[in-house]
Amino acid sequence: MPFTIAIIGRPNVGKSTLFNRLVGQKLALVDDEPGVTRDRREGAARLGDLEFAVIDTAGLDEGAKGSLTARMQEQTEAAIGLADALMFVIDARAGLTPNDRAFADFARRANKPVVLVANKSEGKQGDAGAMESYALGLGEPIQISAEHGEGLSDLYDALRVLMPEPADEDAEFDDDDVIDPDEDISKRPIRVAIVGRPNAGKSTLINHLLGEERLLTSAEAGTTRDSISVEINWKGRDFRVFDTAGLRRRSRIEEKLEKLSVADALRAVRFAEVVVLMMDAQNRFEEQDLRIADLIEREGRALVIAVNKWDLMGRQSSLISALRTDADHLLPQVKGMPIVAVSGLMGEGIDRLMSAIEEAYAVWNRRVPTASLNRWFEQAVDANPPPAVSGRRLKLNYITQAKARPPSFILFCSRADAVPQSYLRYLVNSLREFFELPGTPVRISLREKANPFAHKRRRPS
Repeated sequence: MPFTIAIIGRPNVGKSTLFNRLVGQKLALVDDEPGVTRDRREGAARLGDLEFAVIDTAGLDEGAKGSLTARMQEQTEAAIGLADALMFVIDARAGLTPNDRAFADFARRANKPVVLVANKSEGKQGDAGAMESYALGLGEPIQISAEHGEGLSDLYDALRVLMPEPADEDAEFDDDDVIDPDEDISKRPIRVAIVGRPNAGKSTLINHLLGEERLLTSAEAGTTRDSISVEINWKGRDFRVFDTAGLRRRSRIEEKLEKLSVADALRAVRFAEVVVLMMDAQNRFEEQDLRIADLIEREGRALVIAVNKWDLMGRQSSLISALRTDADHLLPQVKGMPIVAVSGLMGEGIDRLMSAIEEAYAVWNRRVPTASLNRWFEQAVDANPPPAVSGRRLKLNYITQAKARPPSFILFCSRADAVPQSYLRYLVNSLREFFELPGTPVRISLREKANPFAHKRRRPS
């Protein structure tokens, strides 16, 4: 396990900005409003030749037992327990506050190496606050500006003392997100994003999968802000699961922070391979659910629908068949997608959901043999020939699969711009049914076959 550093401190001192700087990308949401970070977020960091794991945490703050603030602090304490060292961050421009002093004692009690970081030290305005921080008894402050990248060489020197000897310089940095096309996909974690409207139970479901309260949950909608990824092993299969903020209709989103959260959720969808759309069983297939499903299809991701809070619906077997009927009727563009009734709170239907994710992932990666593909193509065209357009017949030559993830095909034909969309939908539906590609997006692009006589001039009459 890599050397792990937890970034701690009171709210709004720049912990998430420093986290983003260390991991080299904007993973954590950053805003001037205090308390943006709620769940802890982990990332692979690099500073010079130092490679380590870093954990962004919620701002240390006091709250009543059982409150959201108190549970946020419990998440921070869990991060401290996992860490090998701590970075205690203060705002050098604001100077020391009573909370800084109180939580410095908290950091000392953790009995782990602490690096004191005086953030926002750009210019001369941060010098006074940095000098004050000596009073915390945590050693010499490292003056940096996480936003502007200043002082990172001093931070490197401080971390270098704490960390073990670096690995062989010739060894490459391990990046889990880079896909080797020759790698066996059965050995890679399946990337799964859990999305849906606010308060659909996304975090509760992931906590049940993990067997611990890893993500904050609340009856109040909008508890989750960042897209947090967690590693899950389910019956020997590895998954990387992304919890996301609830997606409301664009017209209802007014606050800047919610816009950032939604953008983060949409990035998680684009990064995922399978997307689980969670619906509330008592308010299923609302307009926003259908919009989200359509977005997932347009992004080309495998779709699984999880109808949550099914324990509140009673034991009515007829409702399950009604779900299938409603889903196929309302979402014809992904007809046949897996649909599973679950209860994230009670743990019901979890096995079926994970199996559905694996099956959807396998279909999303499926390749169809060219010979079988063209046999189907001949039968489909014979059964329903393409219509004549402007009195001229369309000629469809042959079809081939260009790639998987999702299954994408190229149809060679004459007059590609004249092929009706309705005929393409017929081919997609026939293809989906014949080769058993339920629920996954299927792409057919048209390409005109080159005319071998186009370069020859017509003889003068």
